Amino acid sequence: MAVRKLQPAAADARAGVRMKSDPSKIDPSKLKLGKGLARHDPRTLLMASYVTPSLPTPPASFDLTTKVKTPWGMMENDQIGDCTCAAAGHLIMEWTANAGKKMAMPSNKQIVGAYSAVTGYNPTTGANDNGAVEIDVLNYWRQTGVAGHKIGAFVALEPSNHNHVMDAVYVFEGCYIGVQLPISAKAQTQNHQPWSVSPGGTTGDGKPGSWGGHAIPVVAYDSRGVTVVTWGALQTMTWTFWEAYCDEAYAILSPDYLDDKQKAPQGFSMQELQGDLADLK
Repeated sequence: MAVRKLQPAAADARAGVRMKSDPSKIDPSKLKLGKGLARHDPRTLLMASYVTPSLPTPPASFDLTTKVKTPWGMMENDQIGDCTCAAAGHLIMEWTANAGKKMAMPSNKQIVGAYSAVTGYNPTTGANDNGAVEIDVLNYWRQTGVAGHKIGAFVALEPSNHNHVMDAVYVFEGCYIGVQLPISAKAQTQNHQPWSVSPGGTTGDGKPGSWGGHAIPVVAYDSRGVTVVTWGALQTMTWTFWEAYCDEAYAILSPDYLDDKQKAPQGFSMQELQGDLADLK
């Protein structure tokens, strides 16, 4: 796969949430989370096992958001705890936009439908709105598809490994992650500030998971941190925040960004991966 050289992250990506125009504050009480505790299945394949020396070195900064010309959309994550499926929808948007195709726009109904299929959520009664486990969503996405889009495979990253994150964004065009948000992130979200570790550290309001678990896709990075899509907007976090609160991360191989011949990215052992996938069936 030829890696497309996109523009580095713009300066305003480091200014917190990038919104279209409305500078008003967000009410965190009207936002939903919904990521269950990370479940690390020992059968989950590891990215480190498939990286070869020819994997391209990621640049110091990289931004996949510039081709997305429409609002990202909440995908109902202001109403229900479907962040795990909304994150999938946002990656589908970004992948297809950067592939030079007509950008796919998963509908709220499609995202909620995937969330219902994974969790048993009833959109009519609201029953079983208890969030989802990321690995369950990834397996459903691979086997059944989300909004008509299937992924080929996913591999787990080392959550605190910056190089893995940069590789995932640069080579695999995104990173599907889970964070255990602290209460301190509420005010930062409300005030359009970057997510950063509070002066009190990871205790009290800075305790991991004290707000809740959240699934988000990483779509840009630079020396200061990463940019994710959440609640219909772009949000930055510092690398230190990433290290403190990210509890799972995955790189995904998807036909939405692979070339027409479905080749794996340069430097990634697809043959070995396919053999291991066959062993899991």
